[in-house]
Amino acid sequence: MTVGTKSILFGVHQFLIHPLFVAAAWTKLYGWPWDARLWVAFFVHDLGYWGKPNMDGKEGQMHVFLGARIMHWLFDGRYHYDVEWYDFCLFHSRYYAAESGTLPSRLCFADKLATCLYPAWLYLPLAHLSGEIHEYISLARPGCRDGYMEVPSYDERRWLQGVQTYLRQWVGKHKDGSEDTWTRVDQSDRR
Repeated sequence: MTVGTKSILFGVHQFLIHPLFVAAAWTKLYGWPWDARLWVAFFVHDLGYWGKPNMDGKEGQMHVFLGARIMHWLFDGRYHYDVEWYDFCLFHSRYYAAESGTLPSRLCFADKLATCLYPAWLYLPLAHLSGEIHEYISLARPGCRDGYMEVPSYDERRWLQGVQTYLRQWVGKHKDGSEDTWTRVDQSDRR
């Protein structure tokens, strides 16, 4: 079973737990999500991790398309230019938004803030069950894509605290539409 599948079934992106944290983060940022389409987006946006061999590698970054297609199929109009919900889900990844030269969607900010709401006693066991913790911590090391986050990787709790602090600051700085100058995209890895 791949790490992406494990993440959805019993890891950090668990299909029932993670959407509830995204809903809680949305509520903190924008108020109660009255629109039922938001709730669908909370539940489908990360389903594309299913079958992925990594979380943040080339394959894992492509996870955004499944949720975007589901939202488009369910809620966008019949015309190709009507892609409001498709884009809402597609650009929930700050890396994919940066690669595409666009701003992250509001779902991105709720998704990142959701990570900050997880207590360590829940997040760390989920990350271990799926095995995704190893990839996340390896990316926090200097010289890796996320090395600029400057989060400690020698202790899991300190690493999580560092990631949560960074993401809180990132959300606070960018949630109102300012250009994301923090997210680096490897130009040699563009799709």
